[in-house]
Amino acid sequence: MSILLKSVELNGQATDIYIEGNSIKSIAPATSSSDHFRADTVIDGRRKAVIPGLMNMHTHAAMTLFRGFGDDMPLMPWLEEKIWPNEAKLTDEDVYWGAKLACVEMLHSGTTTFFDMYHKLDATVQAVEEMGLRAVLSEVCFDHFRPELAERSKQNIRRRFETPPLYSNRINCALGPHAIYTVSGELLQWSCDFAKDRELLIHLHLAETAAETRQSVERFGTTPVRYLYRLGVLSPNLVLAHALYVDEEEIVMLADHGVKVVHNPASNMKLASGYQFRYQEMKKAGITVALGTDGCSSSNNLDMIEAMKLASLLGKVWRNDPEVLPCDEMLYAATNAGAGITGLKTGRIAVGYLADLCLIDLNLPVFTPNFNFVSNLVFAANGSCVDTVICDGRILMRDRKVAGEELIMEQTARVAYDLIKRNK
Repeated sequence: MSILLKSVELNGQATDIYIEGNSIKSIAPATSSSDHFRADTVIDGRRKAVIPGLMNMHTHAAMTLFRGFGDDMPLMPWLEEKIWPNEAKLTDEDVYWGAKLACVEMLHSGTTTFFDMYHKLDATVQAVEEMGLRAVLSEVCFDHFRPELAERSKQNIRRRFETPPLYSNRINCALGPHAIYTVSGELLQWSCDFAKDRELLIHLHLAETAAETRQSVERFGTTPVRYLYRLGVLSPNLVLAHALYVDEEEIVMLADHGVKVVHNPASNMKLASGYQFRYQEMKKAGITVALGTDGCSSSNNLDMIEAMKLASLLGKVWRNDPEVLPCDEMLYAATNAGAGITGLKTGRIAVGYLADLCLIDLNLPVFTPNFNFVSNLVFAANGSCVDTVICDGRILMRDRKVAGEELIMEQTARVAYDLIKRNK
């Protein structure tokens, strides 16, 4: 399949982008010379700008099922009273439809790749396979410091990775130990060794709240990052979600071991987990810092354009410095940084890169005037400005329509209401 994006705006210039298969084959100034490309599909890019597909590096996709359920609560009561009891009753069908709705929502706001952690991984795999996005999927595991549950988790992980994958190369799997307060040090060490042997990523919540840090000191005698250091699990495979409560020495530890970090401003603010994310210090130390939304039950949407704005404004206000976290840096964090974490050849618009692209509708008030496109995208717009999404060389959304979205929304609402009803 081939696609020609005709006269699309790239860096302020009208540009023709030719896609063949799943990668970008040509980028050239928009002229009649591009007519020699005999593309299967030609998209009129006039009054549209092109950006790399956005990369949401921390999600719990199927938690679309819990959007608006259990709002306005602190993290641990929210988990223990609202989320975990209902998640215990999840079926494969529940997760499948919740993940499909997440895919629709992410496409509508320009996300082409996401890094997920959730239950019933096969159901999410099926949803992503059908929807056409790119994903790194990890099945969350807990042992609650019980040896028998740790052994069960190990068996499940071995079974998954000893079986050849039955899905496309758009999908990769990772390990998903939940957090240091739900997973024993022994299982964390085992997971780290398993991941290193197979070159897998590990997705872990860490240092998300002040209470978690206090609990870590009480239980393990040290702070969360130092605890991981003592366990010997800091590595380039490790991707930390949140990492709000870290000091200068811990930042050096993370940098020295190549650990990556994902900032989730919306959920951090909504759960009042914290707001002083040390983006500049981490970047200066050489840490790859990407952006995520977290799940819809704690951030309430999966809009990465909104996440860029929140991250920037939050960083400016707590430092009392309007010059930090500029719009270009936020777009980098939402694209290139995610590519750095996943190892995918995406996050840039360049020949030879994967054709994961979004077209932004410039015929909107928020892009008028358009002195600075990236500024308007990050500070003025939201996901509703995305007109067309291409992932792996396939058009997944065009003119803001995703195939089958009405049925997906209807079915997901049905299973969500049924889930909460049967748990009562």
